Amino acid sequence: MTMKTATQHHFFVKHLLRWNQQDNTRQMPWKGEKNPYKIWLSEIILQQTRVEQGLEYYNRFIALFPTIHQLAKASETRVFKLWEGLGYYTRCKNLIATAKFISEELNGKFPDKYEEILQLKGVGPYTAAAIGSFAFNLPYAVVDGNVFRVLSRYFGIATPIDSTAGKQLFTFLANKLLDNKLPAIYNQALMDFGAVICKPQIPLCTTCVLVSKCKAYKNEMVNQLPVKEKKITKKTRWFYYLVIEYNGKLYVRKRSAQDIWENLYEFILIENDSALPLEKLKDLQKVKELFGKNSFEILHISRLYKQLLTHQTILGQFIKIRIVKPLPSKGYNAFSPMEINKLPFPKFIAAYLKDKNVSLNLF
Repeated sequence: MTMKTATQHHFFVKHLLRWNQQDNTRQMPWKGEKNPYKIWLSEIILQQTRVEQGLEYYNRFIALFPTIHQLAKASETRVFKLWEGLGYYTRCKNLIATAKFISEELNGKFPDKYEEILQLKGVGPYTAAAIGSFAFNLPYAVVDGNVFRVLSRYFGIATPIDSTAGKQLFTFLANKLLDNKLPAIYNQALMDFGAVICKPQIPLCTTCVLVSKCKAYKNEMVNQLPVKEKKITKKTRWFYYLVIEYNGKLYVRKRSAQDIWENLYEFILIENDSALPLEKLKDLQKVKELFGKNSFEILHISRLYKQLLTHQTILGQFIKIRIVKPLPSKGYNAFSPMEINKLPFPKFIAAYLKDKNVSLNLF
């Protein structure tokens, strides 16, 4: 390391920690927390989720499941229902598996070594570093979106953050800068700095304590950094849900693996590559196959619903239908409206169920 580089590193750490001590007013319920269960829970909830959204979920989980044993003993359906609306449901599946593992195999004692934390389902290098440093003061740097952004701008690094080389470079740099005596304080300070000062849009450069040595600011590249090399290609899927009622109950099923929304529930689904002509619904082959000779009455067709996922856009509508004879099973089971209210649904369906113009009892 050259003298110039060492000076730049020292300046960064010194001024970051001073800012944290004197000016950092960012408050979150898990800041300063030492309980590894609560730290783990907050980190899993906040993966790919805004803090503002994740906060209420965290508070609800802690209120209902104060310990990892209580979470491990809860029914899968109840946990998924509590997670409803957060998205990326694999996180919830891993949350349940890890809670059971720690509760049953480790007697509720959370691993306190980085390598062991990293072995837990749903825990990657970032989450392991966060749990390790915050709960056990282990000297591992967290590298999340905020950290990528601050380091990329301050050091003027244009290596794409989503490339293998970029991840290795920023992880190495983050650990080089880490204050090994105060890893928890340093890690939290760096993440907070990225969240409130070095923001993605309209960063507060004029009041930034690092601005005098920030290469992106000096070279007028703040809005160009950090760099991402991969562009997400989205596909569009059309979901038409038949909300079919018979004898006061509705038909739903649990979605299986190898697709979005695994372990969540849904009404009878007709998926299509494009929009369906709903005025000719009774003539559609898929509808004829479903109902056979069973006569049915269309009660209502909903407005168009839309949900944006990372790699997909889901569009579709809900069609309320009454039948006079029960449907053959075909993987669907009949539930009362009260039972349905306790089941976890994807956001797309939950939005329909919460619509003020929708009532499952209006049949």
